[in-house]
Amino acid sequence: QRGIWFFSSYPEVELETVTVNVTIQDFVADVVSELVYRNMQQVSKETMFIFPVDSGTVVHTFSATMGDTCIEAMLWEKEEAQQLFKATSGMENLRYLQDQEDLWGPVFTCFLGTLPPDREVAISLCYVQELPLHPCGAAHFCWPHELFPRTKYTTVCRPGVSSFTFSHLFLTAGVFSSEMSENVHFNIRLKSAHGVSRVTINGRCTPLQYMAPDQTSAEVSLKLPPWMWDDLNLLVYYRGSHGLSAVVERRDPKAPPGSLLGDPVVMVTLMPNIPETVPNPGQLGEFLFLMDRSLFQDAQVPPEELPHLSFTHPSICPQNTLLFLLKSLPLGCYFNVYSFGATFKAFYPQSVEYTQESMDNAVGRISSICPDLGGCDLLGLLRSVYSTPLLHGHPRQLFIFIQRKISSEEEAVMAEVYRYRDHHRCFCFPTNSCDSFNLSQAMALETRGECVCIHSKMDMTSEAVKCLHRALQPLASEISLHWDLPPGLEVSMIRKAPEFIFQGHQSSIYAQIHGQRQDPEVGEGAVTLQYNVGSQSFDYTLRFSLSPSADDRLPVHRMAMMHLLWKLAWEGTSRAEKDIWHSAVKSSIILGIMSPFTSSVAVCMKQKDAWHHDSLPPDSSMLFSPSCNLVPCQLLWLRGFRPVWFKSAKFWMVQKCQFCLETLGHKDPDTEPLTQLSASCKGKDKLSWAFPKCVGLRVVVALQKANGSWALTTALASALELSKADVEGQRPSEDVQPTAWATVLALVWLHQYKWKVSWSELLEAKARRWLRDQTEVHLDECLEAANSLLGCFVDPIIFRI
Repeated sequence: QRGIWFFSSYPEVELETVTVNVTIQDFVADVVSELVYRNMQQVSKETMFIFPVDSGTVVHTFSATMGDTCIEAMLWEKEEAQQLFKATSGMENLRYLQDQEDLWGPVFTCFLGTLPPDREVAISLCYVQELPLHPCGAAHFCWPHELFPRTKYTTVCRPGVSSFTFSHLFLTAGVFSSEMSENVHFNIRLKSAHGVSRVTINGRCTPLQYMAPDQTSAEVSLKLPPWMWDDLNLLVYYRGSHGLSAVVERRDPKAPPGSLLGDPVVMVTLMPNIPETVPNPGQLGEFLFLMDRSLFQDAQVPPEELPHLSFTHPSICPQNTLLFLLKSLPLGCYFNVYSFGATFKAFYPQSVEYTQESMDNAVGRISSICPDLGGCDLLGLLRSVYSTPLLHGHPRQLFIFIQRKISSEEEAVMAEVYRYRDHHRCFCFPTNSCDSFNLSQAMALETRGECVCIHSKMDMTSEAVKCLHRALQPLASEISLHWDLPPGLEVSMIRKAPEFIFQGHQSSIYAQIHGQRQDPEVGEGAVTLQYNVGSQSFDYTLRFSLSPSADDRLPVHRMAMMHLLWKLAWEGTSRAEKDIWHSAVKSSIILGIMSPFTSSVAVCMKQKDAWHHDSLPPDSSMLFSPSCNLVPCQLLWLRGFRPVWFKSAKFWMVQKCQFCLETLGHKDPDTEPLTQLSASCKGKDKLSWAFPKCVGLRVVVALQKANGSWALTTALASALELSKADVEGQRPSEDVQPTAWATVLALVWLHQYKWKVSWSELLEAKARRWLRDQTEVHLDECLEAANSLLGCFVDPIIFRI
C-alpha cells in the first residue's frame, strides 16, 4: 500500500474534497490544488503535512486554513531564517521525524497544529513541473490515487512509544461514492503552438474542447477518477513529429528589465530522433565500474585461476561480473575500474582506451581488489570521478555495485549526482541485503539510468551485461543550439544543453531573452537544434512567437529560476556577480522558489493578516509580534526505508513497501539457464557434466581477445572438451586462418550449449563483427565443420550482425 501525503498521529483525518486546476503547455505543467480534510472523530488530533520534492518539480506555494487561522510557508535568506528557527518552538520534532519516519528521500513538511473534532483543514498547494516524455511521444502528467477521496478507508498504524508518534493514513480500494463527482473538481487546460492533437486519460472525462480555431489550446475535465488504486495518468499528444518544442513566457511587468523576472524566458525541450541502429556508432563511451570492496570478502582469486572460478555464489560474484563486463566492451571506448571502502582506489589514474593490452592488464588486476568491511566512501569517489574532465565524444556511464549503507552522506551523494546529471548516466546494482537500495534507485532515476537489485534468484553478471548492452545503444551527441532573433535581442543560457541525450529521453534548457527589438513588427525568432548520432548529422529548426499570451503565474520563470539558483550555488559568485546573486535570491523569494540560499518557516496568523505572494515577505522583526506564531516547516531528507520514488511523473509517487521482495522474487527467463546451471554446480557431489561447462564458459570468455576473436590454443580446445589436434585437423582448409576457425568454433559452442542469454550476447556480437571484417573466412564451410566437431546444429543466422 502507498500512503497519502497527509499524515496525522491518528488515521481518522479523511480527505473529503479535491479541487485541481492544471495548465499544461508542451512539457511544463502548472498545478494549483486545494485538498480539504476533516477530522471524523470526537477528539482533537495533532496533524502535519508531508509531500515529496524532486529536481524536476518546484513547489512554490503552501498554506493551510483552519477556521479563521491561516498557516503560510514563507522563504527567507539562510541567515535570517536561522534567527527565526531559534524562535520557533517544535523544531526538535523535525529532527525526530527525520530519523523516525519510514519514508526515504527529500520532502517538504509542515506542522499544522491541533485539528478539533469534526473540523476541516484546507491545504493549498501549488507547483510547476517538467513533464517526462512518454515512450509513445506524448507529454505525461500523473496525479496519485491517494489524492482522491474514497468512501471507505482502513488504517495501518505503526506501534508508537511516545505521545508524538506519527502513523500513515492508508486508503482501501473502496468503491467510489455517488457523491464522488461533486467532491472532485479536476480541470486541465492544454496549450501548444504545435496544436493539441488528442489526449488519453484513464478516467471518465469530458470530450476534448478546443478553445481556438487553430487548436492550439484545449480543455478537458475529469468526471470520475480512475478505478480503485490507479493513479490518474494523462497523455497529451501534440500535432506533427517534432524534435523541438519552445515555450516563451512574457516578462513580469513589475520587475526591472535585465533581471530574470524582468525579461522573457524561453523553455526549449529537446527531443532528438535517435535511430535504433546506426552503421557507424562513432561515440563508444567512457565506462566506469565502481565496485564495493565488501562484495569481495568471500574469495581472493589469483589471476591464473579467475577463469576457473566456481559458482559458489552465482548471484553475487563481482570477479565474474568484472570479467564479463571487461570482455564485452567495444574496441575504442574508454574505461576504468574503481574499488571503494573506507578509501577508494582506481586501476588507472584516468580512463584508458580499450585495447588488448589494457584489457589484459585490467583482467589481471581483478584479483588485487581486497575485501574492505570498514567505511563506504562513495561520496569521495564520486567527487573524484566528477572532477575528471569528460572525454570528447565518449558519454560517461557509471556502473555502481554496492552492498553497504552510505551512512549519513546520502543527501550529499545525491547533491553531487544532481549537479552532474547532464554529464553522465548511472546504472546501479545494490544487493538484496543492501541498505543503500533507495539511494541507488534515486541515483539511477536522476541520471536516467537504471537500478537492478541483485537478488538470490538473479545473476549479477547477467543483469550488469544487460545494462551494458543498453548503454551501448545509439545516442545523440555534440548537441548544440543556434538562435536567430530579431536585431536588438540576444540570448543568455540559464541551463545549457546536455552533453548527450539517450534514446527515449528528452532534455529541457532555459534561456533569458535580453534587449529591445529594433523593429517591433518582427515578432518571431527561431532556434535550430543540431546533433550527431554516430556518423550521421541531424538538425531541426523551430520558429516561435516572441509575443506569447500573458501568464501571470510565470511557470517557466519559476523553473528557470530554480536552475539559475543551483547554477549560482555550484559555480560560486565573484564580487562582480554579487548584484546578480542578490537579484536572483530576491526574485526567488517572491516566486517562492526554495534554493541553497533560502530556508522556509511557516507563520500562523489570522486570515486578515495573511501575506500576499506577489511581494516580498514581511520583515522578520514583525514575526516576533504576539499576533504571529512561527511553525516548523522545512525541507528535510528522511532516512526511512520506503523511498519517495517518483517514477515517470517524478512527483507524489512512493514505492510499495514490498517492492523489493515482490519484484526480486520474479525469475527473469533470461537467467533461467544460468540459475539451473548454478544449482547443479553448487552440489559438491554432482561434479558431472555441468561443472566442466561452468569452468569451460569462463575459460572461453577469458580467452576472447579485445577485438572479439579467439586464438587457436590448447586452452581453448580444452575448454571446448576437445583436443588441439582434433581442432586443427577439422579446420576446413588451409585458406582458413586458425584464428578465424577458432572464432567460429567458440561462437558455435556458446550458441550450442544454451549460453545464448543476455551476458553472452555482446561477446558474440564482437565475434560476428570481427568475422565480418575478415577475408577468406569461408563461413559456410567453417560452420559445417564446427557443427560436425561439436556434434550440434547451429543455423547460419548466427553470423548475422
